Amino acid sequence: MHDVARLAGVSHQTVSRVLNGSDGVSSRTRAVVLAAIDELGYRPNSAARTLVTGRSKVLGLVTIGGALYGPMSMLYGVESAAREEGYILTVANVGGGEGGSVERAVTRLERQGVEGIVVVAPLTSVGESLATMARHLPLVAVESSLNSALPVISVDQIAGATVATEHLLALGHRTVWHVAGPSHFYEAQDRISGWAAALERAGAEVPPLLYGDWSAPTGYEAGQILSRMPDVSAVFVANDSMAVGVLRALRENGRDLPGDISVVGFDDIPEAGYFSPPLTTVRQPFEEVGRRSLKALLAQIETGESVPERLVIEPELVIRESSAPPS
Repeated sequence: MHDVARLAGVSHQTVSRVLNGSDGVSSRTRAVVLAAIDELGYRPNSAARTLVTGRSKVLGLVTIGGALYGPMSMLYGVESAAREEGYILTVANVGGGEGGSVERAVTRLERQGVEGIVVVAPLTSVGESLATMARHLPLVAVESSLNSALPVISVDQIAGATVATEHLLALGHRTVWHVAGPSHFYEAQDRISGWAAALERAGAEVPPLLYGDWSAPTGYEAGQILSRMPDVSAVFVANDSMAVGVLRALRENGRDLPGDISVVGFDDIPEAGYFSPPLTTVRQPFEEVGRRSLKALLAQIETGESVPERLVIEPELVIRESSAPPS
């Protein structure tokens, strides 16, 4: 930094202000300093900066299920928001996300000197232990228990399932079947609740549940069962990946889509509009969730206070060609 200051003809404090994006530096001086930085190939030493400021400018993110669209989209949202705020994001992916492995990931990130952590682990086995983890450093949870003792950012899963079910009922279907996600996920539980409540309010029969593990193969298995049931005319699938399998199984068994059976998914993955037929689905604003999570985490870091509140973001129904009135 002193080398940059000598070349630019300024103080090292001015170089520091330029690097930190502080006010009080003229545009001409900033340009001279940046030119000197470029000429010398200077890169700030993060370890030295941490010793001086006591701030690492590094945040942690714990996520599960590397192949799942939702957690990966959350990761992108948090990372882009962190980058905009001048932070680096360190990620720990814990696969299946059992409670113990999430706790170990939080501990590992804490030892690396992160200033706070966003946990995207929406499992019932993790929810109860998050409050304990939050005693040591700022922590925000994405999709956790309603009774969580720390800040939680979530999409209104019940509202999303409700609007998907009501859409199919409004088209004239007598009832709606549901292919649910794994029961140990909070989102799966909430989508079941929204689906069942919408049917009950409409006075419609609540069919027995079929379960999958969020993957297309398990959706295909559920679709094979549904294709052999002539009274099924509408299906709400708990995510778009399973909906891919459901659509294929129904088509292979000679069911016309959406003439015989309408299908609605959840997530609105980028490929949803290119399914055959294009999939009606519930869009989750993952990037918005990421930004809100990062904002809540930075608020904790700045104030030193953790307020156990829940911020709920509304999803959106995207109507395409996979849903239609019953023939």
